Amino acid sequence: MFAKNIVGRHGSDRKEPPLFSSSVLTLERGMMQVRFFEFRKFVVLALAFVFFTGVSCSSSPVSNQNANPDTRVFKDALGRDVSLPRDVKRVVSLAPNLTEMIYAVGGGEKLVGDTTYCDFPEAAKSVQKIGDTMSPNMEAIIALHPDVVFVSTASQIEAFMRTLAERNIAVYVVDAKSVEEVLASIQTIGDILGTKAEADKTVAALRERLDAVRAQVRGKAVRRVFVQISKEPLFTAGRNAYLNEAVQIAGGESVTRDVPGAYPKLSRETALKLDPDAIIISDNEGNHEPNSAFAKSAAVKNGQVFRVNADLLSRPGPRIVDGIEAVARDLHPEAFKEK
Repeated sequence: MFAKNIVGRHGSDRKEPPLFSSSVLTLERGMMQVRFFEFRKFVVLALAFVFFTGVSCSSSPVSNQNANPDTRVFKDALGRDVSLPRDVKRVVSLAPNLTEMIYAVGGGEKLVGDTTYCDFPEAAKSVQKIGDTMSPNMEAIIALHPDVVFVSTASQIEAFMRTLAERNIAVYVVDAKSVEEVLASIQTIGDILGTKAEADKTVAALRERLDAVRAQVRGKAVRRVFVQISKEPLFTAGRNAYLNEAVQIAGGESVTRDVPGAYPKLSRETALKLDPDAIIISDNEGNHEPNSAFAKSAAVKNGQVFRVNADLLSRPGPRIVDGIEAVARDLHPEAFKEK
């Protein structure tokens, strides 16, 4: 099973027998306190995210296109201009990573609904639940009268948006495909919620921590890393996954960084050829040890297998920095010893 909020996005369907399959994860991967998505939900969510491929996620206000002084226009991850009240008071989040962003920028008091998988921070557990990302309760959402619904998956997005549009409820899509885009999304959500100053402060602190990691691992030997998202079947981070950048910041190089897609499924034959010298396991139910294909790899032989909380790795939100710090300490422990 996969962690509950891997914010999906992704690969491409292939009809010929490939070295890997194009299935991908999504947002409901978590990014463990811990409850998890069932594998089938993961695959459905991942495939849904193919819809987003090629769309930029850097969102920004485009107020010069808006003549109404009471509203502002923001461009979302689908490239849509979304008109929102200048003073947003009520919001709904349909993904754990977005819920974490909302709290990180000081907008928790405006969150009136979130998913059953939204479990961080602690306050998120007390927010009214409106189902999960894959099957939200539309009646419950409408009854909350939100100014905007934040989503991070393309699952049934057209019908979803049409239903809410009929009730004058805006839908804003976030789809961060890199660590930098995660930070930009945090700032945009802060801008939308009227907490831009706190969002800027939060992002500045996160950037400072990332710079500190880069400084710590600078000059260290780059480790060849395999990121194991799921043991059986074997899913990893492909070319379009932000986790490759996360590994790079931590002083490693993903051995699957050139594999097409975001979260491809690898065949045993492909996995046998990788021979990583370190394996990072996104620690979640059913994914605690390396796949048997790595039994003779340098990583397993030398005891270089590390488990990292899946919520930290798989939720593209503020805690991705915690995940990067954890990976860096695993790959280069000598760089973090107190002097």
